Amino acid sequence: MTDILMPALSPTMEEGVLAKWHVKAGDVVKAGDVIAEIETDKATMEVEAVDEGEITDILVAEGTEGVKVNTPIARLKDEGGAAAPAPKAAETPKADAPKEAPKAEAAPAPKAEGPNAVAPTPAKADGQRLFASPLARRLAAEAGLDLASIKGTGPHGRIVKSDVEGAGKGGAKPAASNTAAAPAAEPRKVQSLAQMGIPDGSYDLVPLDGMRKAIARRLTEAARDIP
Repeated sequence: MTDILMPALSPTMEEGVLAKWHVKAGDVVKAGDVIAEIETDKATMEVEAVDEGEITDILVAEGTEGVKVNTPIARLKDEGGAAAPAPKAAETPKADAPKEAPKAEAAPAPKAEGPNAVAPTPAKADGQRLFASPLARRLAAEAGLDLASIKGTGPHGRIVKSDVEGAGKGGAKPAASNTAAAPAAEPRKVQSLAQMGIPDGSYDLVPLDGMRKAIARRLTEAARDIP
């Protein structure tokens, strides 16, 4: 007695649909006879018998989806051979005791910036760089002043301490606050066939084959994940 197994029709195939049987229990087949059709995400292919004998049992019904590779789908009795008992269910392997995860070393806490930390040099709206002394930048940050609104009197228009102090007395523009977060996009609404004006009974619902399911899954992933 020989079990006919679900074949792997490609290196990446893990399961398939047993689309159609070309034989039934009691039929005699020889090597090379087409016995079934297997449907994958990419194609529908014929399965041929590799041995000669009689089909004694059909173990997987026609149209079954998600049949794993190497699953027995039928049983073949060699000429002169006796029927063998049904295969025993595979024993469930005992789960190993969970190992204790290694303790992660605590990451060093980031060093807090001192009160004299200097803010980065800002840029003007037109892309030109602002030149300011480190002390002037710190004083402007503490006072909440926008350096772009302060006119520098130092060399080459550099903003110095006296410019910041004078701007604080003269009412310079405060630094711009963070912009409000954009509202989340509303989910797309899917209309039913009735809402689209398609009346009941004017169409036929056809089950998707493996290839169409794969195409639909890829299109959905592309529309969802690709910006």
